[in-house]
Amino acid sequence: MFIDPHSRDPLPKVWDENTRIGDMLQGKRGLVVGVANADSIAFGCAAKLRAFGAEIALTYHNEKTKKYVEPLAEQIEAALLLPLDVSQPGQMAQVFEQIKQHWGSLDFVIHSIAYAPRDDLHGRIVDCSQAGFLQAMQVSCHSFIEMAHHAEPLLRPGGALVTMSYYGADKVVNNYNLMGPVKAALESSVRYLAKELGEQDIRVYAVSPGPLKTRASSGIAHFDELIDMAVTRSPGRRLVDIAEVGRAVAFLVGGAASGITGDVIYVDAGLHHMA
Repeated sequence: MFIDPHSRDPLPKVWDENTRIGDMLQGKRGLVVGVANADSIAFGCAAKLRAFGAEIALTYHNEKTKKYVEPLAEQIEAALLLPLDVSQPGQMAQVFEQIKQHWGSLDFVIHSIAYAPRDDLHGRIVDCSQAGFLQAMQVSCHSFIEMAHHAEPLLRPGGALVTMSYYGADKVVNNYNLMGPVKAALESSVRYLAKELGEQDIRVYAVSPGPLKTRASSGIAHFDELIDMAVTRSPGRRLVDIAEVGRAVAFLVGGAASGITGDVIYVDAGLHHMA
């Protein structure tokens, strides 16, 4: 093992140039929240993490969505499949209690859920209702903070928390509307959580994919225009796919990103650099 002469401790195995991502994820266990179907960003992450050797626990929103998620859980040999509606008091605590009983500890949590009522999402921010704004914040932002709270005592040193954001958190994107300030709050939460959990060797990230055709994104008005814009403006004239997002997440939670925390990691084919 290579020893850094400026460090008291051996550098971790992840610094070995011959180590593969799969080697870093062998034996790791994590929760992935937000799978709705095979096109979900969350499933892209879960499938890649599993392919690289991690054990995965999945959640489903309700009985209606369970029939879509259950075959995907079987496909990746998920160790647990648990119900989770983050708007229902007590459900999240039950999820983490079952994980504690089954595994005893965790290495990562992937949070990939967002919601805003249709009328508030399609209207101007200046016209949004208080109830709609609070619901969007609770589901899309506070639920990540709540997950961090429940995960903290289970996460082993070197553990990671990852959530999903979007370019509209930083810049005004037509039709993204209410989700812009909500995702901005989420990205700020990532920075504060990174600071608070850093001493326990827990890292926190937001991953910001480019526009992807998922069930969640279909709720955004004129979403096809965002897709066309991304293809036209990105350096590679293309969209990313959920597998590319999954590989980036695997890099973050596998240990190779041990020197990074609190950051927004863009996986958008360079779109966010373009004026």
